[in-house]
Amino acid sequence: MIIENISLRSYRNYESLDLAFSPRLNVFLGENAQGKTNLLESIYVLSFARSHRSNNEKEMIQWEQEFARLEGKIQKMNGSLDLTMIISNKGKKTKVNGLEQTKLSHYIGHLNVILFAPEDLLLVKGAPQNRRRFLDMEIGQINANYLFNLSKYQTVLKQRNQYLKKIAFSDKKDLVYLEVLSEQLAEAGSSVLFHRLQFIQKLEEWANTIHQKITHGKEVLKIRYKCQLDVTSDMSEKELFDILLEELKNSTNKDLKLLTTSVGPHRDDLLFFVNDKNVQNFGSQGQQRTTALSLKLAEIELINDEIGEYPILLLDDVLSELDDDRQVHLMEYIETKLQTFLTTTSLTHLENKLSITPEIFYIFQGVVERNRD
Repeated sequence: MIIENISLRSYRNYESLDLAFSPRLNVFLGENAQGKTNLLESIYVLSFARSHRSNNEKEMIQWEQEFARLEGKIQKMNGSLDLTMIISNKGKKTKVNGLEQTKLSHYIGHLNVILFAPEDLLLVKGAPQNRRRFLDMEIGQINANYLFNLSKYQTVLKQRNQYLKKIAFSDKKDLVYLEVLSEQLAEAGSSVLFHRLQFIQKLEEWANTIHQKITHGKEVLKIRYKCQLDVTSDMSEKELFDILLEELKNSTNKDLKLLTTSVGPHRDDLLFFVNDKNVQNFGSQGQQRTTALSLKLAEIELINDEIGEYPILLLDDVLSELDDDRQVHLMEYIETKLQTFLTTTSLTHLENKLSITPEIFYIFQGVVERNRD
């Protein structure tokens, strides 16, 4: 899978930009605050219909403009397709081959992207919501059903929490409607749980293989799903539904006191163990970074395993955060497997480490020049 070209109109600091890319390594080179990450972000937005940097979509629209437009031509094994994303003050529209998509779950998944940025090195020791977001973004782009049920779960969860607040201090508590919401939540939540557990099982296989290669066989990586429920990856969705619904019922009084839903996928987390030691709490910074790198490279292999072709890799100024040994392992993927886009302020990290010649885009104040002397 590659993105052949991209067209931006009124997007961030790009008034009008049309670029064609190399199918191998593309380097966005320039000082900070010139537009490198904006350009990288545009590819991410075409994939996920959202930014990885901000939840405020209006920030992506150029100052005093009514809308931003992004277009990209994607080449896949089974042919090419055109993706369009229009962002305005009224919301966003997505199109595939000119046809507007009524649901995001119908759009996401056409362009598969893996982003690796400095903040991803905090994936291991950061907050649990970072790891839940990691799961949701990666599973969502290869499984439309997961994305649908996750959206449904979040909607019902909000309704249930609002209703808990409404009836908590009421003399007459209508628990029948709460039971209806709990059943709806368990239905969507059991699907989310099922796909998370299946994904983690596959992710661990790839991540451990890569982790052992990086550490020259000295470390074994294990990934565990931290859940308040007693669940395993061999359970069916029906079994998970029964367990989650029962726990929601048992937590009713607790939830009424807390005014929020205390159990479910929105509370879950990931745990990482290196040689059976919890790397989040007791691992060195080097072990934590190696684990994060192993996870990112495992995503690449897992997506290829699931859809039959490699995703596009986006590296946002991450090389400067890795030592030489980890850079070498990352470079192996850049050179041999997939189309890559890399932002950097210097070419130092690439010198004498690549056997291929990168396509270099020099960026200064939103102006892009290609392979200048």
